[in-house]
Order: sequence, then C-alpha cells, then structure tokens
Amino acid sequence: MDTVSVTTWYLETTSPGELAPARMPDEASGIRIVRSEIPSPEFSRFLYTAVGADVTWTDRLEWDHARWTAFLDRPGVETWVAYANGTPAGFIELAGHGEGVVEISYFGLIAPFRGRGIGGHLLTEGVRRAWDLAARWPERERTRRVWVHTCSKDGPHALDNYRRRGFRLFDTVPAEEPLRETPGPWPGARAAG
Repeated sequence: MDTVSVTTWYLETTSPGELAPARMPDEASGIRIVRSEIPSPEFSRFLYTAVGADVTWTDRLEWDHARWTAFLDRPGVETWVAYANGTPAGFIELAGHGEGVVEISYFGLIAPFRGRGIGGHLLTEGVRRAWDLAARWPERERTRRVWVHTCSKDGPHALDNYRRRGFRLFDTVPAEEPLRETPGPWPGARAAG
C-alpha cells in the first residue's frame, strides 16, 4: 500500500488573554458567524464534507446518522458557522472535554471562501466561544485550556493562522499514513480562484 508522510502539530492556549484577534471583516463583507443551535447531523456532515473534500478529511465519512447525532448531542459540542451574505463559508466545531478542556475538533473554510480574511475572524470568534463555553453549558467547568491539531494535509495557512491567534505548539508527530484520494469536491468541480 502506498503511504504519504504527514506531520501533525498540536497547539494550545491556556488563557483567554493569549488570543490575538484577527481583523474583523468590514460590515460590507456580509460575513456573519452564527451558532448552529439545533444539532443537525445533516448540516454538520454537509459542512464537514464541503470544507474537507479537498484536504483529505476522511475520518468521519463513514459515520452514520446515529453516530453524528450522538456526537452532536454531547454537552459542550457546538458548531459555529461563518456565512458570507447568507451562504455557508466555513465552520468551527468545539468539543468540550473534562477538566475544563475544549478541543477545536474541526475548523476550516469551503474552498471558494479561502484567502478572503474569513478564516482568521472565524478562528478568533471560535476561540472566544471556547473560552466562554461554560456560560452556555452551566454543568461544565470553566475553560482552562483550548487545543487543536492540524496537519500537513490541511490548508497551507492553517498552522500559521493558529500561531497568529496565540496558540503555542506543544507537540509534533511525524507519521506515515495510507495514501488516500481526497473525496471531492466532485467530478468537474474546481476551486474558485
């Protein structure tokens, strides 16, 4: 089986004061970030496949409806969506864990929306929402740590975006992974340039 070398970087922030906010897009940009308050496996799967299609997000492709529902119904799991003039542009998914830990389990933009300054703004808002997660989930401990992992298969600006927002690297793991084709976007489609 063919393999590919992949480096995974693990980053964290341990204080809300460490956040270095990105510039907020001007009001005319039509960018809004909204929490998807009703857990929807269909919508979450759409976001996951739309964002991850060209960066080899494959780990959730085999999840059935019940598994999506079980994940999304966990206390402390939230999906925040960036909209550009009413169109979903990307998302950030937060997963609260024990001991005040919040993981950014997924974050990214749909290909045509990359390179417009939306990603830094979405990450900024997502990190803010990770730090105030307990305000919306009173049974949770207050957030003490927010962490994320990204890898060399993700977009070329992912690692730098996390660092620019104040995340610190705490581990790097090189590995060989089975070579997989990206699942999309779909035949004949191409990213807007």
